[in-house]
Amino acid sequence: MNDSIPVIFIDDEQSVRQANAQTLELAGFEVRAFARAEDALPRIDSDWPGVVVSDIRMPGMDGLELLKRLQGLDAELPVILVTGHGDVSMAVQAMRDGAYDFIEKPFSVDRLVDTVRRAASRRALNLENRRLRRELEMQSAPGPRIVGNTPAMKRLRDTIARLADTDADILIQGETGTGKELVARALHEHSGRRARHFVAVNCGAIPENLIEAELFGHEAGAFTDARSRRIGRFEHANGGTLFLDEIESMPPAVQVRLLRVLQERAIERLGSNESIPLDLRVVAATKVDLRAEGGQGRFREDLYYRLNVVTLEIPPLRERLEDIPLLFQHFMLVASARYGIEVPVPDPDQIRALLLHPWPGNVRELRNVADRYVLLGDQLDYDLERLLHGGTQEPALTLPQQVECFEKSVIQQQLAQHKGSIKDTMAALGVPRKTLYDKMRKYGLDKNHYKT
Repeated sequence: MNDSIPVIFIDDEQSVRQANAQTLELAGFEVRAFARAEDALPRIDSDWPGVVVSDIRMPGMDGLELLKRLQGLDAELPVILVTGHGDVSMAVQAMRDGAYDFIEKPFSVDRLVDTVRRAASRRALNLENRRLRRELEMQSAPGPRIVGNTPAMKRLRDTIARLADTDADILIQGETGTGKELVARALHEHSGRRARHFVAVNCGAIPENLIEAELFGHEAGAFTDARSRRIGRFEHANGGTLFLDEIESMPPAVQVRLLRVLQERAIERLGSNESIPLDLRVVAATKVDLRAEGGQGRFREDLYYRLNVVTLEIPPLRERLEDIPLLFQHFMLVASARYGIEVPVPDPDQIRALLLHPWPGNVRELRNVADRYVLLGDQLDYDLERLLHGGTQEPALTLPQQVECFEKSVIQQQLAQHKGSIKDTMAALGVPRKTLYDKMRKYGLDKNHYKT
């Protein structure tokens, strides 16, 4: 664990800094040493995974002031104070105020390493608990749900949970119909910006001669027909999230202005010289490789690198076939509630046909099929025959693989319905306890995942 835990060591005496930094490095920690607390502070944020060790008495910002500043940043961040003999009572009070521990000079190498190691373990545990709390909040909170249990979708949900409450701009990449706007809305709804606007703009749907006015707004008289002031999408999203879909369609001239907005976090309406500061997160989405587009001169490379702070990849549905039965059931339940119609139960042949289809329209296409099935029932047989007509001769999955996908989906559905109760799930499936446990072990299912 130590080699992944950073330590910041602060002391104004060079010899003390060097000796203790070397001690901690030999113990396996990654150490950065500073002479001044003011220089160390900008290196730390609320998700920083390390431990701070600081002398109390230093010129400028002392250890107690540093502790106060760090407590305001993250009350769970472990801060170890190094004290002289006369500072012990002060250090004890600091522990009451939130310091993790204190070490009295002179101290042994073992005392320093042991205290830092314990603090590092505490930090790792706190961050993991924080991550789990975020994930539970995302699963139970209202708003968009990212459905799927394949490893790629679990990673996607974990990444959304980690990034949601940051201000990092994000690029979402995925084929048409994979759910890019759903991911953008999930980032917004699970962030501190949820009370403000989520503004979605399809860059490919706005005429080129109107897109600048649409995004940046304009003053009265800025151009012909601009009879009054108009607030643009950027300004409307202030305090919230701006989602730019199909950003590859944005005209080159607008790309230049967007790059400036991302760098300066300010806009000027058309026809105005007034700079309007912005506090917003920008989430962009594309169905193409923007880097390749940049190499062909169709997209600005500097804008690509500015957007590409974090990229979220959404896999196409054909690469997550295991999720199809679960998604189909989810969409049927949504349609059933919308139309007030009881959910029909698809038979195994219909599920098999769903698994064989390549789904070029991805999740959007699957949702449309589920809607028609709820509305028309037997219409699904016609839909599936039409979908499969002219497909490849070889099935996307072998028969055993299809059976496993279906079996895993049914067990997942029953575990979710019965909130992880093994007894109730056994009864619903009509299988012995050992058989159910064997199946759950085979498919990597944990009953605790389904408990509320």
